[in-house]
Amino acid sequence: MINEFEKYLSKNETLISIKNRRSTREFTDQQVSDEDIQTILCAANQAPSAHNQQSWKFIILKGERKNDLANFVCSKAKDFPRPSSILLRMASRSIASAPVAIAVVNTGELMQRGTELFKVDKNKAYDFFRIMEIQSSAAAVQNLMLAACSIGLASVWLGILVLVTKEVLHFFGEPDGEFMAIIPVGYALKSGKGPLKKPLEQVVKYL
Repeated sequence: MINEFEKYLSKNETLISIKNRRSTREFTDQQVSDEDIQTILCAANQAPSAHNQQSWKFIILKGERKNDLANFVCSKAKDFPRPSSILLRMASRSIASAPVAIAVVNTGELMQRGTELFKVDKNKAYDFFRIMEIQSSAAAVQNLMLAACSIGLASVWLGILVLVTKEVLHFFGEPDGEFMAIIPVGYALKSGKGPLKKPLEQVVKYL
């Protein structure tokens, strides 16, 4: 059977970006233009969101402030067991290497409004809308990364910083809540192949 995905790759730019996107952890020192940053942020902001609440915020870090974040994350690594500590140190190096880092923060607005609007148990409503906020912000992150790839930029989704959510939010000057990820963005130091994906036969079920 002809792989339909491969068949359309040659003529569909969206599928090409999906195929070519890689998680890049080392970057050159080439700067990313403000225009390119605005482009990928606009793409992120076009993501679908639950009840169109768009309950996300994008925080841009460059220069000294970005390096402060990298040093801060590295300093926190010692507080965790070795496997987590290693990942935090890797994240710190990626942040330091990239010319720009973009944090995606959940604002909590959907959770607040949802628990008031829905006449159900508040704990259940809170969990429900929290998941919806996470899903919405995750879609924004994916949009951002695909847009970056489509214009020749590289990126990586750093989720390990969730281990220090409160500390990172305080660093950003944001109220207690949640953040989805920090995405270093720049030009890849070296190119490489992505990991092999499982065949569809292993992950698809038809009913």
